[in-house]
Amino acid sequence: MIQLQKPLILASNSPRRKQLLADAGFDFTVEVLPTDETFPATLPAEAVADYISREKAEMFLGLRPDDMVLTADTIVVADHEILGKPADFQEAFQMLQKLSGKTHTVITSVSLLDDNSIQTVSDVAEVTFSRLEDWELTHYIDQYKPFDKAGSYGIQEWIGMVGVEKIQGSFYTIMGLPVHIVYKLLKPYFIR
Repeated sequence: MIQLQKPLILASNSPRRKQLLADAGFDFTVEVLPTDETFPATLPAEAVADYISREKAEMFLGLRPDDMVLTADTIVVADHEILGKPADFQEAFQMLQKLSGKTHTVITSVSLLDDNSIQTVSDVAEVTFSRLEDWELTHYIDQYKPFDKAGSYGIQEWIGMVGVEKIQGSFYTIMGLPVHIVYKLLKPYFIR
């Protein structure tokens, strides 16, 4: 376990983020504050993950002065459209159809709050899907219920194994937590 100078709070209920942070050797607690994840309509798609990650961190300003708070946000961008978390089967199916046979962008931003100061860093990956048939999309949605995932898919699940032809960038960015960036952000706090 990597020892830090201050307690670390992960402000995310994502089981993937929890697992990745634990696998990277960090001890942390989880605390999530409700955050409005809307963003200005004029904000470029590339800036949305930064904006929301920072908003999540700002919710903790002044609340945990002795702790560090780590937040993250992931967006999927296909043809200049942000694909968020699907509301239902139909929306998930439509999103996956948009990704099928094409390359899209995944942006994950992480923010670290410490002493009322917030650092935000983002990472970008490109994902190319092979052409998937409608029955494959239906199978995936029925079996994996990707309703808590941006873009309606988890790269670590069946659809990633059988449908992803190429990745340019970090696999962990696509999963929702660019561990290499988190490590760099936390490294100044290591107890050696």
